[in-house]
Amino acid sequence: MYLLIKRMIDVILSIIALIILCPIFLLIAIIIKVDSKGPVFFRQKRIGKYKRNFHILKFRTMMINAPKDMPTHLLQNPDAFITKSGRFLRKTSLDELPQIFNILKGEMSIIGPRPALWNQYDLIAERDKYGANDILPGLTGWAQINGRDELDLDIKANLDGAYVERISFLFDAKIFLMTVFSVLRSKGIKEGANHVEVTNRVEAGDV
Repeated sequence: MYLLIKRMIDVILSIIALIILCPIFLLIAIIIKVDSKGPVFFRQKRIGKYKRNFHILKFRTMMINAPKDMPTHLLQNPDAFITKSGRFLRKTSLDELPQIFNILKGEMSIIGPRPALWNQYDLIAERDKYGANDILPGLTGWAQINGRDELDLDIKANLDGAYVERISFLFDAKIFLMTVFSVLRSKGIKEGANHVEVTNRVEAGDV
């Protein structure tokens, strides 16, 4: 029953967000075009509900010669590809705003596991263990606010599975509010493969 209500909430909030954010969308589009060559938006094949492919939409934050299907946190030298405006957009997560259109189309939800790249076979396989590929991916999720890019894949999949087990209106509301604070602190954002790995594993439900 809640999944039906959840979809209604997604649609209503997305429409409201688009109306409010129209000026910001326009401003970001202008800045991107002035900053570097290439389109305003970036489309990338991702894994959706039941492992069906869809194309996620983002504001472009990288040069047009950047690798297309590699997570940015795995790039050896991301600074060579990220644009000046892109650094700000990624730090503030404003580059994710166009996914509101994915939500309206029914390809994503506001809250859910972040959609894996089509070639992240290890993450997809891990999520299969927890049924995390059987729900709509989200703009933000439980794993996002518990480490995001800093998490190992098995931990991320475990947290996604914990979300599937606990999915409810109150849990979604909690994740949404925690996401706001995480974005304000740029928590869990990692650029490049040279980083200090997380040593303390996050157990599902600790937060």
